[in-house]
Amino acid sequence: LTEVYSSSPALGRYFRSAQVISFSNESSTVIYQLVFSVPPSTEGFMENSMNPDFIRNILRQNIYDKD
Repeated sequence: LTEVYSSSPALGRYFRSAQVISFSNESSTVIYQLVFSVPPSTEGFMENSMNPDFIRNILRQNIYDKD
């Protein structure tokens, strides 16, 4: 995750860290925390760039690009 988000053209300059919070071998589930440092109230930044769907799609695109 660190490599994916730190190299992202859209979010790389804001990305600070990724940490695994919980991991389950039984269900192959990982809960992680991403930390970003965002600029002070840039209009639309939080609604667009920090939108959970946008952040998820960056990870999805990285996975698809490796296939």
